[in-house]
Amino acid sequence: MKLLKNITLSISLLALLISCNSKSDVVTNSKDYEVYLQSTTNNDLKETQREIDFWQKKYDNAPNQKSYLGILASNYTKLFDITANIDYLIIAEKNLLEVNEAYKYSKVNNIRSLARNYISQHRFNEALELANKALAIGEGLNETHKLLFDVQMELGNYKEAESHLNSIDNKKEFDYYIRIAKWNDHIGDLETTISFMEKAKIEAEKYSNKHLKIWTNTNLGDYNGHAGKIKEAYQYYLNALAIDPNNSYALKGIAWIAFSHEKNTDEAIRIINQISKRHNSPDFYLLKAQIAEYKKDNDKKVEMLNSYFNSIDNKEYGAMYNKYNVLLFAEEPQSLSKSLSIAEEEVEHRPTPDSYDLLAWTYFKMGEKEKALEIAKQHVAGKSFEPKLNYHLAEIYKANNELDKIKPIKEELMNSLFELGPNYEEKIKSL
Repeated sequence: MKLLKNITLSISLLALLISCNSKSDVVTNSKDYEVYLQSTTNNDLKETQREIDFWQKKYDNAPNQKSYLGILASNYTKLFDITANIDYLIIAEKNLLEVNEAYKYSKVNNIRSLARNYISQHRFNEALELANKALAIGEGLNETHKLLFDVQMELGNYKEAESHLNSIDNKKEFDYYIRIAKWNDHIGDLETTISFMEKAKIEAEKYSNKHLKIWTNTNLGDYNGHAGKIKEAYQYYLNALAIDPNNSYALKGIAWIAFSHEKNTDEAIRIINQISKRHNSPDFYLLKAQIAEYKKDNDKKVEMLNSYFNSIDNKEYGAMYNKYNVLLFAEEPQSLSKSLSIAEEEVEHRPTPDSYDLLAWTYFKMGEKEKALEIAKQHVAGKSFEPKLNYHLAEIYKANNELDKIKPIKEELMNSLFELGPNYEEKIKSL
């Protein structure tokens, strides 16, 4: 009887421990963000639309005042950020082309604005051409160095990017802090990345700049998540929402915590469904497809992927979703030729480790494991700290029987499970 009592007590204690551990894994609380999910008023959207109406009328009444087009472009870009409607980004581009042509590409502010529009569209080489044009004019060099850093990082020209970073005059300003943070993230120093982003947050708060405060909080949410600091990440997303109750990016970050960390698929889907009503980004279908895969609901996964492809069936998206498309096409034998074609295009236009990874992974999926290994060794290995790239690298090593190289990558990948998502856990374990 005493033995049975001890066993019962041990089981009870074990159940209590399991319950405590389970509760400690839960970071989110719907009471923290429900008000933001139910928000039906978007003051930023209304204000931006009012600004567009105001400046459009002014321009219609004085079409010789081409500077109004730059203001209109800025507001259409805001509208794109708020709604994810690609048409607004294209309208902004058209306005910027017109104002630049009117001034014969002589005003650096307008040139840089068009370059940034092209960055958003993933037209990086065109952005670089414009940035160099601004550099040649010589006016406002500090801002042009910032732009060139951004473009060269996107193109994988890291030496040139570092040179422009070092050319920024003020090393204690917001714009420098966010770029040195990005540089440290590129070289794999996440702790220093977070430190600089926290300095940027202080600068944003000092000047009470709403947009920059939101931006730093959401970035700190992302970086802390990558570092495994899930509670901190969650709080930064909540901070962003306190400033902008309609911030879809922060809510998506919370949905990812619910899915990847807590495995609460129902809550993740609920959040995504709510924010999709006001910010209809194709990315959301991909997230819902990942969740369906985790739930082993293949019909729902196929439905979400079809919805994704339907949502990007607009030529205006250009190369913006090439990365996702390569990886999706590579999963199906009948679409491998599409995957290869897009991957080759990406390498040609943007020869980064990311682009070469797409090419190597496509060849791996085609069964050309030696060719995949050659590309990966030359252009990916040791050149990126992105978990998905290193997962692909490990799979390619495994296929080529270079097993000694897998163990250190595997350990890093297990530490990056939050960033990769729960669908990768079994894949990593089987490496």
